[in-house]
Amino acid sequence: MKNTNDGFTGESTRSVHGGEERNKFAQSLINPIAQTATFTFNNLEEFEAFKSGEKNLYEYGRYGNPTQRVAECKIASLENAEEALLFPSGMSAITSVLYAMLRGGQHLIITEDCYRMTAKFCRTLAKFGIETTLVKPGDMGALAEAVRPETRLIFTESPTNPHLHVLDLEKLVAFAKERRLKVLIDSTLATPINQRPLDFGVDLVIHSATKYMGGHNDLMAGVVCGKGALIDAIREYQRITGSVVDPNTSYLLIRGLKTLALRVARQNDTATKIAQFLEEHPKVTEVYYPGLESHVDHEVAKAQMSGFGGLISFEVEGNLERTRDFVHRLSLPYLAPSLGGVETLVSHPATVSYYDLSPEERLSIGITDQLVRYAVGIEDAQELVDDIEQALAGI
Repeated sequence: MKNTNDGFTGESTRSVHGGEERNKFAQSLINPIAQTATFTFNNLEEFEAFKSGEKNLYEYGRYGNPTQRVAECKIASLENAEEALLFPSGMSAITSVLYAMLRGGQHLIITEDCYRMTAKFCRTLAKFGIETTLVKPGDMGALAEAVRPETRLIFTESPTNPHLHVLDLEKLVAFAKERRLKVLIDSTLATPINQRPLDFGVDLVIHSATKYMGGHNDLMAGVVCGKGALIDAIREYQRITGSVVDPNTSYLLIRGLKTLALRVARQNDTATKIAQFLEEHPKVTEVYYPGLESHVDHEVAKAQMSGFGGLISFEVEGNLERTRDFVHRLSLPYLAPSLGGVETLVSHPATVSYYDLSPEERLSIGITDQLVRYAVGIEDAQELVDDIEQALAGI
């Protein structure tokens, strides 16, 4: 069954109704949880009709579930994708896609500002004879130099984490098509509300659905979106490896997706206000937020994004001790390494995410001791600003 965008154009309408059948089981308003591992057939002829594609049925939980399918169709609708495929985590989606698309003797390019675990996984591919080259995001010259005859794909994020670089997708796609390379984008920070990379010609879009899509810090899931033929090939690989999401998680994801447009709009607005406040504060030396004119990729972001997201990174004036003191003085955010939920979270990347790197290694990728990552929730913007202000005043 292929998905369409259902003809809906409004973001909230798609979030609520996209990918769902109007009439559900037992006339239920909400899609029920199909809590079963196995599906039955009335006779062998029905099984044969299912295998031939004449009937849209289910066989075994590892190959799909009705609740999972609704979540996939809803995400595909939001992303303007032909198909979407769920996984039990964002990293599971990334690793499965790369395993499915690459083989020994091939080469991929990733950008340096990618999620750290993504880069770490790509380095492990060397034991299978798959080499990886890292390039700076947006450096088209370095990207051109990195391409080899055996290069098959470019993997990047936009915006990136934590410096929020925004790649020029039109330029990147044109570069890749000229060299017959696939482009994969981790669009977790953008969400399909703020940016739809497939509309720019990107081949596959990946999300950690744990973050904004789920939205409540109560599930883990990942998803890949793209053209049907490419997703179907990845699905066949998934059926072999068994990296599947359960129906309860799918149900929670559907519920979270229904408020995605509302939450992201609120987070966009709040993050913009906080970023503007931080940029004017004398104890903040640098603010990384693509909605600010001072951001290196502001013009690109303004051209291809409808909102700038709920994540802000910034540098506190001073040293490590002063920055840690600031983090500890915040009273509203929780100290935690994730993002995208209704609760605001704060993190000190040098301590929380890059603790096992040397100071020199951290600095080489822009992770200073003064860097703070602030993931906006849906609390009142002024109260978050006031809390940051008191924390800065105390250091």
